[in-house]
Amino acid sequence: MPHEPQQALYDFQPQHEFFVGIDSDGCVFNSMEVKHNDCFSVNLVKHFGLASISRQVHQVWDFVNLYSTTRGTNRFKAILLSCDFLREMPLVQKMEVDVPELPHLRNWVANETKLGNPALQQAIDNATGERRDELSQVMAWSLGVNESVAEIVYNLPPFPGVRETLQRLQGKADVIVVSATPDEALKREWAEHHIEQHVALIAGQEMGTKTEHLTITTKDRYPENHVLMLGDSPGDLKAARDVGALFFPVNPGAEDASWARFLDEAIDLFFKEQYAGAYEDELLGTFQALLPETPPWL
Repeated sequence: MPHEPQQALYDFQPQHEFFVGIDSDGCVFNSMEVKHNDCFSVNLVKHFGLASISRQVHQVWDFVNLYSTTRGTNRFKAILLSCDFLREMPLVQKMEVDVPELPHLRNWVANETKLGNPALQQAIDNATGERRDELSQVMAWSLGVNESVAEIVYNLPPFPGVRETLQRLQGKADVIVVSATPDEALKREWAEHHIEQHVALIAGQEMGTKTEHLTITTKDRYPENHVLMLGDSPGDLKAARDVGALFFPVNPGAEDASWARFLDEAIDLFFKEQYAGAYEDELLGTFQALLPETPPWL
């Protein structure tokens, strides 16, 4: 039996010869900076007692989630990466700050694909002792993030070009949202700006990984080079490649220009089956140069 929230993915039925998956945060909405600066980092400081290194927490969190190859990663993977970086920082070591190691979360992340609050709650319910305490603290942080997002992140319209793109795709391609954001926030944001009617399905973190979203909805269902993923992170590119899909990068810091280029060039090349090859390679070269692997403090 499919994992229950995933049922919608299995129920999805192709209506067209082409398929387009679109990421949401940082790709459709300019929500990455505000979410990470004002929701994630703040709650990490609050729930793990890291006030004395608040500046470093913000610096590390932004690198992991906005300005590196791990941009757009799942929040539970992000907290592990961020804490690992923090423990290595000379200033943090000098100050003898107790940055959490989170071994139980690490174990859960390694073995669970539905990396969202419902699956974490299940793990907490089945845990005892230190494991239960640690996972409960992580859950308090995650719930705190969601509360902050609900309070702060609104009145944030889609990037210029998004609405026009969705309208151009209408009647020609099956379009779904492929995201690591919680379902509730995704549905609220798409509905707030009246663009949810342009997509067949909104898939968030509770439905599994982006690769799972794309695999279940597209595998053996579309002709070669008829599946395209639009995203702003290396994780989006990986998910596309995992299923043999094409990829269009929405470049961090140049989102408006990316959407304009998609409307002016890429959408027609995709429908004419001329997108794969040199054109896509050029776009990917520019995109990959924007996101380094090594942090600036090393």
